[in-house]
Amino acid sequence: MRSMKGHLHKTSLQEADERYREALASKSLAAGQKRSWSSDVGGAESQAATTQHVGFQRVLVAPPVSARLSPSRVERLSDPVPSEYSQRRTIGATPSSSQDPELDLAHPTYGLPPHLVANFASLGIRQMYPWQKNCLKGPGLLNGRKNLVYCAPTGGGKSLVADCALCKALDDAMEIADCDAVLMLKRIAEEPGSKALLVLPYVALVQEKVRWLRSVVQGIQLPHDVAADDRPGPWHQRPDHGTIRVVGFFGGGKVRATWDDFDIGVCTLEKGNALINTAIDDCSIPKLRAVVLDELHMVDDAHRGYFLELIATKVLSLGQPVQIVGMSATLPNMNLMADWLDAHCYETRYRPIPITEHLVCDSKIYAAASFRELKRVPSQLGSQKLPAGRAGASGRILTSDHKEFANPVLNAVVSLAYETACTGYGALVFAGSRGVCESDARLISRVMPGPLQLSSAVLERRMELLTDLRALSTGVDPVLEETVLYGVAFHRECSDACESFIHHPSRHLLTVQAGLTSEERELVASAYDAGTILVCIATCSLAAGINLPARRVILHNARMAGELIGPSMLRQMRGRAGRQGKCPVGETYLCCCEDDLEQVLELMHAEIPEVSSCLSTESRRIQRAVLEVISIRLANSRESIQEVQSMGLATSDGCGGFVPTQLGRAIVASAIDLDDGVFAHKELKKALRAFVMDGEMHILYVFTPVQDFGVKVNWQVFRNVMESLDESGLRVLNFLGIKPTGIIQLAQGAILKETTQEERAMARVYRRFYLALQLRDLCNEVPVHVVSRKYDMPRGFVQNLSQTCQGFAAGMIKFCETMGWGMLAAALDHFSDRLMAGARSDLLALARIPFIKSRTARVFWENGYRTVASIANADAQALLPVLMQARPNKVRLKGQKDDRLREKLLAKAEIISSVANKLWQIEVQSEIDQE
Repeated sequence: MRSMKGHLHKTSLQEADERYREALASKSLAAGQKRSWSSDVGGAESQAATTQHVGFQRVLVAPPVSARLSPSRVERLSDPVPSEYSQRRTIGATPSSSQDPELDLAHPTYGLPPHLVANFASLGIRQMYPWQKNCLKGPGLLNGRKNLVYCAPTGGGKSLVADCALCKALDDAMEIADCDAVLMLKRIAEEPGSKALLVLPYVALVQEKVRWLRSVVQGIQLPHDVAADDRPGPWHQRPDHGTIRVVGFFGGGKVRATWDDFDIGVCTLEKGNALINTAIDDCSIPKLRAVVLDELHMVDDAHRGYFLELIATKVLSLGQPVQIVGMSATLPNMNLMADWLDAHCYETRYRPIPITEHLVCDSKIYAAASFRELKRVPSQLGSQKLPAGRAGASGRILTSDHKEFANPVLNAVVSLAYETACTGYGALVFAGSRGVCESDARLISRVMPGPLQLSSAVLERRMELLTDLRALSTGVDPVLEETVLYGVAFHRECSDACESFIHHPSRHLLTVQAGLTSEERELVASAYDAGTILVCIATCSLAAGINLPARRVILHNARMAGELIGPSMLRQMRGRAGRQGKCPVGETYLCCCEDDLEQVLELMHAEIPEVSSCLSTESRRIQRAVLEVISIRLANSRESIQEVQSMGLATSDGCGGFVPTQLGRAIVASAIDLDDGVFAHKELKKALRAFVMDGEMHILYVFTPVQDFGVKVNWQVFRNVMESLDESGLRVLNFLGIKPTGIIQLAQGAILKETTQEERAMARVYRRFYLALQLRDLCNEVPVHVVSRKYDMPRGFVQNLSQTCQGFAAGMIKFCETMGWGMLAAALDHFSDRLMAGARSDLLALARIPFIKSRTARVFWENGYRTVASIANADAQALLPVLMQARPNKVRLKGQKDDRLREKLLAKAEIISSVANKLWQIEVQSEIDQE
């Protein structure tokens, strides 16, 4: 690669293309690797590519083009100095297994099954790092007798150690060998019938890890005594019977698996805690052999951290041979955590990819190591008389002539992102809000080469991405439609917040409001990883929940929602730079204004704060913990139980001990917080007295989470929708205490009062009903983007609401069952299928089939496919026209360029036909058994 030293930047796009033509690649590469722009700038082939049809015929080939801008030039004044956190280039190369045989995953020390080693090799993983070997050889780790707590930098290979606890070791291709994988997989492979849990903080990470682990354990046969025929439950009918089963558990998930249906469970914090409670309660916990806790530093998260503490404490108290593996990239008081978990402690600062860190202020670039001495005199950085030597600037960004780039921080972000893309590498930009995220994407795209300057291959891939985005049932985000042809996109996520959203939505309000739909996020992430997208912008709050490695990470200020981020968050964002096997080095640039300089310098040199327990009486976390241990019979002593008893959640058993009340058991079973459980109990008791059964509004209201989402209600919309409610809906409104006159006053500008406890409770009812109205439309097949416009809510939020309500509904069903309200539980359970399908009752059977949900199911129905059997008996080719019709563009195939899209749809049709056939066979067998 051409050195970044010197003038990499041209003010003319054509000159830039010519300058970097020699660096262009002929094929797409992974994220962080070099990517190509064009080898025939402005050529006839490129011209034709913008006018031909790619995929479906489109009304618009390219979005309206904004006025093009020229980026500022980045000048290098000196070679960058590695920071103290960087992996120095002077460190010798990592030894290979030829030099140290114990680095080979097949070495007998680790005892991994040959098939497992072969699977790792097929994924490009054949050896581990020296630190991973040393960690795994710690006392009692490989035989499962000792717990482990370890700390390693992001990208340093910490996951492999844990997977070894599950399975055993990884390597270059996938962030390097995951140590947790080795231990976890080892337990499962060695002990027939055993189970392992991998607990992760975010839904997206759960989904990603499930896919990864399934590829790792693919084809590994279990011993005969735990063959599929001996396993309870319907999952023995799966084609992967007799092999290790990996199942994901998260709120809103479509898989309703139980403890008996998995060997390795990958779950969110809440689901992991609930699984362990269930296993303790039904006495199946002895099967558990390994629990891996990722992101262990989240134990001090004020909202969700207590779940980690509950999980670990309960497992420790069991007296069972369960190996606990905790890992983190930022754990300053690791020794304390190791003492708590009775674990072996290991720390490494090894990072295989060198990272250079920079500060950008007043258009000057400083290496991280150079400004430490200026910490107490930050004003020197902006002065004309810079100190000589190490404290001097290593580069500068020239002032722009465009008024759009008058802000030096924005100018730096755009110029650095463009420079990275020029050299053929991926850049990841972190912005502090939804607005800045979208603005950065638009402005960066305006300096990037346009369609006429791209090779036909690159243009075709981007047009295909744009076609896929437009074809989504939710429509395409308007900013994405404007930027993707220029190789720029954003990745604002909401599904990562989905699980904690059920419990503490306000923490993730920014993330959810800024969220794309899950389909958009998947398409953007895949395009970035393939090199189709060169620059990706993400909100700061997603630093820990995304896996989008980049050659260069650029921070647009150090603030999130106006507040300065913490040192742990800063390290998470910086950790996205560089990945083994994807780019040879990593770079980070923190761009800030002069007013923030002193605070930023303190932030960059701040120590990561020590983690501490969040089990406190103020937040009722300790009461929730006490209630749980009473419910699963782990404790019944008098200490710390009085307040739980006073809330009516526990009572004396008459023998000096304590047992949970029926309400206490219901709160634990439904996995909600104490205050929310008490509120839900009052609401459900009211519903039992007068449940409105001649409509669907009341049951949808019950399914809407009780927590205050912090959503700003559009009262004019609320009034308009209220006026269109039928008699049944108006009775629900009256039953809940919502006054139509009050809604009218709020629509006219009145303020919703929330001063007293009663007013706050009523405000929660108002907001909950507003969300229930949106849920009603979704269950009646109204598309997400239509609901979004109708209720003035972001599309990602609306989609996430549907998924969140599915998880909450499951909790409410358990709540009612535990309370003994069988009829209400049955009614809720019957309606929950509509939440899952996003459709009316007549489509529920079809919605069991993959890719047939909501609007698509209705299209199948209207085309005569009204039963699973009718689809099972149809040829995949016959289903292809239906899938074409289900696309929101409603356009027909045209030309040879559409062959690729036909192949995609045909592959979906084949899956639909295959699954429908299996479902139909099960139905037929069930009817035969009943006879």
